[in-house]
Parts: sequence; C-alpha cells; structure tokens
Amino acid sequence: MRELLNLMMLFAKVGLFTFGGGYAMLPLLKSEVVERRRFLSEEELIDLYSIGQCTPGIIAVNVASFIGYRQKGVWGAVFATLGMILPSLLVIMIIAAVLKQYMHNRYVAYALAGVRICVVALIVDVVYDLWRKNIKQIYDAVVFVLAIGLLYFCNLSAVWIVLFAAGFALFWYEMKQWRKK
Repeated sequence: MRELLNLMMLFAKVGLFTFGGGYAMLPLLKSEVVERRRFLSEEELIDLYSIGQCTPGIIAVNVASFIGYRQKGVWGAVFATLGMILPSLLVIMIIAAVLKQYMHNRYVAYALAGVRICVVALIVDVVYDLWRKNIKQIYDAVVFVLAIGLLYFCNLSAVWIVLFAAGFALFWYEMKQWRKK
C-alpha cells in the first residue's frame, strides 16, 4: 500500500505543477520517472506519450495510467490516475469559486498571460527535444514533413495522421525488406 500511495503522490506532484496540458507535463514527468526514479527510459516515455495521444481521454491521465499499470498493475494505474487528476480537480474547484470575481482584475490577467507564455516555452522545449532525439534519418524527416503537411494543409485529425504514419512506417519497413531479397 505504501508503494501505491507513493505512486499517487508522485503523480499528484506532477499534476499539481503541470500547467497547459499533457505536453507541458513532459519535462517534469521526464525528470521524475526517467531521471530520478528510473521507472522508464526516455524512449519508453515518448512511446507512452504517443500511445496516450492516440487513445481516448486526456493525455496526462492516459500516460499516468500507463506508467502506474507498468509499475504496479491495475492498482498502480488506479492510484497513478487518481494522483494525476486530484490536484487538477481541487484547483479547478477553487478557481471556479473565485475566478468570476477576479477575472477582470489586471493583475490576474497579467499573471495568466505570463503563465500562457511559459507554457508555450515548455512546449517548444518538448518539441525541440523530441525532434533532436527522434529525427535521425531521412525516413524520419519524411514522415515528419508529411505529418505536418497533412495536419496543416489537409486539416486531418491527429488520429488519422498517426495511423498514416504507422502505415507509412510499415510500408517503408516492408520496402527495405523487399530490397534486401
């Protein structure tokens, strides 16, 4: 039970200090589960993020559930998920209770603007880190450019783009195998 509570507290900490959604949580999660606790490798964390992006629900909750399950089975998933959502639930309830009165306060508006800019910086850092670690050959760059093109010019859902990338990867692998024969 102690290990489950520790797992819940870990994700409560991540959930409490994550602003801006699942991608903004990646640096803190990487620090905690990859570098500090060594639950996963960085590549495994990115894989779980990819799967979490493709599954229904909130990416941060999905990733917490996957990591919790990997560490302690079903109960680990339950406790990690609770740890991830409880801080947000409590903070949202508090903010909802008081924000309406202070929304037009200029100091609150400035503070929120600062938080938004910080979240953009965190996301840019994650994108750069993902680029640096995953674009290693021409194939990777081709998939990236095609995915960006489909996202911006064809207005496709991220789910279709991920499925396209998976299909393209299978096709590319089969072509390499065919050339070897």
